Amino acid sequence: MKLQTAARKRAKIKMALQGPSGSGKTFSSLLIAYGLTSNWEKIAVVDTENHSADLYAHLGLFKVLPLVAPYSPERYIEAIDTCVNAGMEVVILDSITHEWENLIDFHASMTGNSFTNWAKVTPRHNAFVQKLLQTPIHVISTVRTKQDYVLNEKNGRMVPEKIGLKSVQRDGLEYEFTLVFDLDMKNSATASKDRTGLFIGKPAELLSVESGKLIQQWCQAGEQIDVDEVSERIGSCLSMEELLTLYNMFPQYQEVLNAEFKRRKRELIINPNGVFHTENQ
Repeated sequence: MKLQTAARKRAKIKMALQGPSGSGKTFSSLLIAYGLTSNWEKIAVVDTENHSADLYAHLGLFKVLPLVAPYSPERYIEAIDTCVNAGMEVVILDSITHEWENLIDFHASMTGNSFTNWAKVTPRHNAFVQKLLQTPIHVISTVRTKQDYVLNEKNGRMVPEKIGLKSVQRDGLEYEFTLVFDLDMKNSATASKDRTGLFIGKPAELLSVESGKLIQQWCQAGEQIDVDEVSERIGSCLSMEELLTLYNMFPQYQEVLNAEFKRRKRELIINPNGVFHTENQ
């Protein structure tokens, strides 16, 4: 354990576009994706929206991976891995609302105590979120929204009042993303969360290829992670999945750090709990 000077590293964007049906989430995601990579053939859409991505085939030769029910977290994870292994540079998850609705239905079907049953549901959702965040390519997620209400007392009666739109996903998921856009029915977007500082506080505007290029420039502006830092991360991996994610994130170091990756793999096989006292730690 040691202190380090803070420095922003190069990153792959993890962002979300949320809005009601018809707000342009799929179209806007494709434009941003092209701005990120400048190559339609390196873009994949994991499509849960009844082939809605095919409506934009005229834009370019992007790939589509149709995903049908059941929309389990495990199937989303498999879809992401398929895109990564195929050499995609951007994956659009359109939409991730289905993942949460699948878990809600699964929880409702369980017998026993409703509260304690969440202990069987939450780890599956968390595994999906971690895959989304740790995937070594750009990830754009679309999220459906619905009208949200609160009950207020009026003249002695509790009356529902509209308070705006709410994303149809687990509460708090928006905090996991680097960038979140809220889209309206005119397809205009406002940044409700923006760690890049590129869009926050600006008027609503249409998202475009140029928006994606700005995001790509921000992603590339950080420092390149060096081999020593990757070596330290290998020793900190606490699961096989975490180790594999790290391996895939830095193909340029796979050969030189091959022995360290293999050693950590053996350690995790021997002790799946990931608690060690090794020379790396």
